[in-house]
Amino acid sequence: MIPARYGPVLFSLILSGVMSLLVSGISTFRALQPQQDFVSLSAGAWLTGWLFAFPAVMLAAPLARKAVALLTARG
Repeated sequence: MIPARYGPVLFSLILSGVMSLLVSGISTFRALQPQQDFVSLSAGAWLTGWLFAFPAVMLAAPLARKAVALLTARG
């Protein structure tokens, strides 16, 4: 098992992987002709997207948590 102190990093890794997979898959699907090689092009786009998404999530998650705390009622 992974120690709990790595939870935020693991969360960011999983979230960025899933979101970049969805976004790059949809974008690639919309941009391609039906006969083109969707899987290999989508995988390349996903890996590039994940490279940028992971650090973005690491930076954005604490800001999002603070925004949610400010915008929600306590109690």
